[in-house]
Amino acid sequence: MQVTLLGTGAADGWPNPWCDCPSCADARRRGELRRPTSALVDGVLLLDLAPAPPPVEVSLAGVHTVLVTHDHPDHCAPLSLLARQWVRRSQPLTVAGPGPVLDAVRPWLGPDDPVELLPLEPGAVLERAGHRVVALAAAHDVPTVLFDVTGPDGARLLYATDTGPLPQATVEAVRGAAYDLVLLEETFGRVTGHGTGHLDLATFPDQLERLRAVGAVTATTDVVAVHLGHHNPPAAELAGTLAGFGARLVPDGTSVTTRCAATAPGA
Repeated sequence: MQVTLLGTGAADGWPNPWCDCPSCADARRRGELRRPTSALVDGVLLLDLAPAPPPVEVSLAGVHTVLVTHDHPDHCAPLSLLARQWVRRSQPLTVAGPGPVLDAVRPWLGPDDPVELLPLEPGAVLERAGHRVVALAAAHDVPTVLFDVTGPDGARLLYATDTGPLPQATVEAVRGAAYDLVLLEETFGRVTGHGTGHLDLATFPDQLERLRAVGAVTATTDVVAVHLGHHNPPAAELAGTLAGFGARLVPDGTSVTTRCAATAPGA
C-alpha cells in the first residue's frame, strides 16, 4: 500500500495566513506550508476532499472512490468534484461518507456525472477494487467517521481525523489490528483547554497507549501525526516531542509505502 499525504495541516493550514506566532513565523522562515489534511491511497482512494489542490506532482485522475470523514469544509470541499466535472471524466466515481457529506456534495454534481453517493455510518464496510474499508466512530461535533483501510496486499491503515479521545467502541473495533500505518490527528499542540473534538499533545499519546493496549498499534506500526495546527510548537521541537511518543512528523507530499507486517521479512 502506498499512502501519499496530500496535506497534514488543520483547517487553517500551518502557517495560518493571519498569524505571526512563533510557530507560524518558523514555518514561513523555512518555507513549509501544511495544507488541510487529506491522503491518497494507492492512487485510487482519496481520503477527504480538502479545499487545497494536492501537491503539484500528484494526479487524482486514477481515483475511483472518495471517502469523506465529515462535512466540515476543510474535509468536504465539493469544488474539487466540480473540477473533475470540467474535464468530463467518464469513469465512475463513488463518494462515501456520513449523510451531511452527501447533502453537501449533491448540489455540485451535474445531471450526467457518473458519481454514486454512498452513506457511511460507523460499522459500515465498503469493498472497492481490492481495498476493504471499515467506517469507525469518531468523537467530534458533527456526524464523523474514521477509516480502517486494508489494501490488496494486506497492509492496513488507520486514518483518524477529526476526533477527540477515541470512543471505546472504536478502540474495541480495532483490537488486534496491528496497523502498518496510523495517521492520527494532533491539532492543538500545547493548548489543552480547547474543549473540541480534537487531540493535543496531552491526549495524543494517551490514544496511542490505548491503541497499543489492544494490539492496534505495535512496535512496527508507523505512526504519523496529521491535522496539525499552529498551536503546536515549531516543527523541530514538535518532531522531538512526537518521537518520544513513538510517532513522527512528515511534510506534505510525503509518500509512505507500507508492507503488511504478516509478510515482512522475518515475520
